[in-house]
Amino acid sequence: MQGIVIEIVVGTVAGAVLVFWIYGERGRLLRKSTLTVMEAQGWKNILNFKAMHSYIYGRWTREYIYALRNIIFPKIDERGRQKWADKYHGKVITNEQARSVITLNRNIPLQDLEQVIPYSVARTIVLNGPPDVVAYECGCRNSKSNHCSPTQVCMVIGKPFTDFIVEHHPKKARRLSQPEALDILKQEHERGHMHTAWFKDVLLNRFYNICNCCKCCCTGTEMMNTYGMKILASSGYVSQVDESKCKACSICAKVCHFNAISVDKTAAVIWDKCMGCGSCVVKCPNQARSLVRDEKKGIPFDVGAMV
Repeated sequence: MQGIVIEIVVGTVAGAVLVFWIYGERGRLLRKSTLTVMEAQGWKNILNFKAMHSYIYGRWTREYIYALRNIIFPKIDERGRQKWADKYHGKVITNEQARSVITLNRNIPLQDLEQVIPYSVARTIVLNGPPDVVAYECGCRNSKSNHCSPTQVCMVIGKPFTDFIVEHHPKKARRLSQPEALDILKQEHERGHMHTAWFKDVLLNRFYNICNCCKCCCTGTEMMNTYGMKILASSGYVSQVDESKCKACSICAKVCHFNAISVDKTAAVIWDKCMGCGSCVVKCPNQARSLVRDEKKGIPFDVGAMV
C-alpha cells in the first residue's frame, strides 16, 4: 500500500512538473493555441507524455526530424522502426486528391480510415470545409544542410494545429487562401514532387498535414528506401508505361521517389515498389506514362467520397 501511495505521489509531482514545463512558455502561463491543443488531447495524454511529444514535434519540428533521421532511426532495430511507423505514417496522394482536400466545401465528421490507412493507430480524419490551411517550413528539407527549395511547402490542415503553428512560428508559417494553397500544390507537382497526407497518434490520432515531398529530402521515403520501413501507404494507383511513346530517356527513373522504375529499351515499372505518386507522369517529356487504379494497392484517399 505504501509503495502505491509513493508511486501516486511521485507520478502526481512528475505530472505537475511536466504541466508547468509545457505551460510555462517563455514566462507566460500558456499560449492560447497550446492550451487548445492540450485540452483537445486530455489530461491523460498530458500525464503519459504523449501531449509533451506532440508539443515538441510542433514546437521544434526541424530538430525533431533531424534527430529521427540522424540519431534514432539508424540505431533502432527493425521491430522498433516498424513500431514507430505504426504511430507516424503517411498516405501517398495524387495531385487531384491533394487539391480535393483544399477545395473541400463540406464538413467531414470523424471517419475511420482503416481501409485507406492500413495501420493500427492514427487513421482518422476530421475536416471542416473549407479547411484552415497554413504553409509551414518543411522540417525534412531544413534538417539537411543541402536541401531543395522552396522550403515553406508543408501544409498544416485544420484547427487546432494551424493555430498552434502560426502562434509559435510567426516567421516560419503563414495562413493561406485557397488559391495560394492550390498554387503551392501546382508548383510542387510540376517540380515532380510527391504529395503525402500525414497522420500521427500524438496529434489527436488524425490527419493533420499535406507534405510536398522531394526525393532527396523526405524523411519518410528515406526510411522506406534505406531501412524498409513501411511508413507510407500507396495512393491506390500504380504507374504504367505506353511503350509506343517511351523513348527510354530515364527521366522517370531519376525522379521516382521509390526506385520503382528500371530502364532498358523502354521504361518498366517495378510493381511492388511503385506507390502511385504520379511524379514520373508529370515529368515524362513524351507523355508515355499514366496512373491507373489498382485495387491491390489499397483504397485511395478520396475526401470527395467521404462527404
